[in-house]
Amino acid sequence: MDQFLLLGSIGSDLANMAKATAQQFGVDWKHFIYQIINFSIVAAVLYFFAYKRVLAMLQERKDRIAESMANADKIKADLTKAEAQQKEILTLANVQATKLIEEARGIAAKVQEQETQKAIAAAEQIITKAREAAAADHARMLSELKREVGRLVVQTTATVTGKVLTADDQKRLAEETAKQVAS
Repeated sequence: MDQFLLLGSIGSDLANMAKATAQQFGVDWKHFIYQIINFSIVAAVLYFFAYKRVLAMLQERKDRIAESMANADKIKADLTKAEAQQKEILTLANVQATKLIEEARGIAAKVQEQETQKAIAAAEQIITKAREAAAADHARMLSELKREVGRLVVQTTATVTGKVLTADDQKRLAEETAKQVAS
């Protein structure tokens, strides 16, 4: 109970002190109450017409910032995904390019082999034709040589014997000479 008396005495001391301070500063209670009422009216008007709008604008701005942050996170995720897809596409393109290069090398090797075979066949044809031409030239030269030798033999025989040989004699001598030259 002593506590209540103590609190009561403190409360009365505070009230006396407030009265003394108010008298010392010259507080006019009538004007003070009017000022409190005016302040309350101004505070209520500001609360309903200004403060609510400011709070609504701040909330809207906060929402836009949150939305922008969410969009930024989404864009960052999309960018990461796009980079991963790009790497995957580049890897796939490298694999396909390597495959195409290997196929091209294989085809080039086949073409080179085919062209080499064609070149070898063409060279063999040229060699064969050259041999045939050489054999034909050899045969032609041999036949010319036989004729020339036959003519020289006939001429020499005619000169040595001093007689004019008939066409049959010339033919016979040319044939005998050709036989001897051939063997």
